[in-house]
Amino acid sequence: MPPDLESVYDRLYSYCERQDFAGHDPFDGLNSRLFQATPLKHLRAARLAWLQMVKRSPADVRTLLKVPGGVNAKGIALFTLAELSRLRATGETLHAENAGALADRLLEARIVGRTPDGRDTAAFGYNFDWQSRSFYAPQGMPAVVPTAFACGAFLEAFEAFRDERYIKTANEICLFILYQLNRPAWIEDEICFSYTPNDNGVVYNASLLAGEVLARVGQITGNDEYKTKAVKAARFVLNRQRDDGAWVYGEAPTQRWVDNFHTGYILVSLYRIARAVPQLEAETSDAVANGIGYWLDKFFLDDGTPKYYDNAIYPIDIHSAAVAIATMSELHLRDEDLLPMARKVATWSIDNMLDPAGFFYYQLRKDRAIKTPFMRWGQAWMAYALARLMEVSAISEMRPK
Repeated sequence: MPPDLESVYDRLYSYCERQDFAGHDPFDGLNSRLFQATPLKHLRAARLAWLQMVKRSPADVRTLLKVPGGVNAKGIALFTLAELSRLRATGETLHAENAGALADRLLEARIVGRTPDGRDTAAFGYNFDWQSRSFYAPQGMPAVVPTAFACGAFLEAFEAFRDERYIKTANEICLFILYQLNRPAWIEDEICFSYTPNDNGVVYNASLLAGEVLARVGQITGNDEYKTKAVKAARFVLNRQRDDGAWVYGEAPTQRWVDNFHTGYILVSLYRIARAVPQLEAETSDAVANGIGYWLDKFFLDDGTPKYYDNAIYPIDIHSAAVAIATMSELHLRDEDLLPMARKVATWSIDNMLDPAGFFYYQLRKDRAIKTPFMRWGQAWMAYALARLMEVSAISEMRPK
């Protein structure tokens, strides 16, 4: 019997609300008060090793290592998007109140900057220090991924409430992208945007999220410069798709893997950019179709089990499941197999990764379940995914057969 998605969503949202939407994150190990008290915090290799040790530990050692929980801007953006989706599906006042309060909370978390000519910019960062294989981003440094999700929340909040603060902030986010992010690749017809103002790495999904923001805000405001830059960001990623339909994570030698959720990010961003800038549709159509084909073939078992990598089943990660459900729900008109598969992945995730307390487990590994309830990584994403699946399913059922 299919699960009652509304009941699962309500229990999950209530659980997160009781936590004030705060919690731990797979990547928050560098917030350890023990680690921060040592000189190791200044060493790149030590930061990377410590972060991976905490992230990969079979037991959650954060309490032992004095890692405090926190509120993550991307998590708040996802909860905002989830409640806006529920508002559209139900029209209920409670969801409007929740979405408005969350969007306002997100506004308060923005990092304000200035362009060279004195215009305001807005951006968002993570609530933890983060050492990637390529660069270091200290807590609060503006980063394009949380910034893009915040912008998406503001655009949908503006559509729902017509509050000018939201579209104003979305425009300020575009100015952040254009004036404060670096461009590690920039030729006549292509642009790649950096992850943060302090790096020059080439990460495909991150650059494409910047393009998505520019396209969507450009469509609403009529700003042709934004749309032109968005098209160039899309072309940069389109031209780096493999012949089999896949995209690796980035261009550095240490970034050549292919995973489930970053593939989903790319597919959604390309789809949204083409919707906002219709003349790009012809350029993206085959790439998106080929990307969907590779994704469905390599990342899911017949019963809906979501794999992390294209060449291994384990670990099975709640982030892969949630991004898949949301992506399939959004792109279902491109491929008739996507909505049934979204329901299958949701059912599998509920059957295998939902705790009786209402939250979702982090990972299933080959020999054990890692039950840590990570707030941004798992709970926020599953709230958004379930909300989108319910909204799209309701619309699909009303559509003429």
